[in-house]
Amino acid sequence: MTADAHLRAAVARLAAAGVPDPARDARLLLAHALGIAPDRVTLVLRDPLPEGAALRFDAALGQRAARIPVSQITGRRAFWGRDFHVTRDVLDPRPETETLVAAALEAPFARVLDLGTGSGAILLSLLAERPAATGMGVDLSAPALAVAAENAEALGVAARADLHRSDWFAAVEGRFDLVVSNPPYIAEVEMAGLSPEVREHEPRLALTPGGDGLDAYRAIAAGVGGHLTPGGRLLVEIGPTQGAAVSALFAQAGLTGIAVRPDLDGRDRVVGAHRPL
Repeated sequence: MTADAHLRAAVARLAAAGVPDPARDARLLLAHALGIAPDRVTLVLRDPLPEGAALRFDAALGQRAARIPVSQITGRRAFWGRDFHVTRDVLDPRPETETLVAAALEAPFARVLDLGTGSGAILLSLLAERPAATGMGVDLSAPALAVAAENAEALGVAARADLHRSDWFAAVEGRFDLVVSNPPYIAEVEMAGLSPEVREHEPRLALTPGGDGLDAYRAIAAGVGGHLTPGGRLLVEIGPTQGAAVSALFAQAGLTGIAVRPDLDGRDRVVGAHRPL
């Protein structure tokens, strides 16, 4: 069978399993099985699929049909123009989180703190874009920190990234001119409505704090003042209905210049604020 025949059969298999975008995922998994970049799949469609690649493709399709995310099957996820290693221990970096990175890069910074760093996608992207900056990433999950450390090495920024296990600010010392976070923000009642890929295969600790979904922002608002330099910036990702609530928490904490930013789909995605001078 040609690669094209395998691909068409794969699309039908994933569609039958209820996978949302079967054509895209089948191509990504075929590229993974062949060990080539996804944009080169078109060049090999008329060729017979080697036996080893066919076996790898079939195994990957079985995993995807079970609703395991593509990134966990391939172990890779593209974010802000770079490849990140991901596992079940970290949140899968999502395109909408690039809104936070873009906002962070709008102003200079020398020292950045990433709360709940996970794979390190936010922190390491910022350090890669600003070669003179240093940063700290903290997470409650030791396995997540191991993934972040691997990514830091792969991106060549490990010497400028300190990674520590911490419950928010508990193990954080010093001040930063930029604090960023994509914290758990899904309310408990919303968990059942998530896709199987997210609900069953991503770390619950990174998805929800329980309750109304705002506990992480309460912790950040309570502690950030002691770790921001005067005039320093705070940027957090939010769920699309949380802009007003998070803004109010930051205002109550004495932060100023509070603004809500939309993502590329027009949904509220980032709340920014400053510590007063």
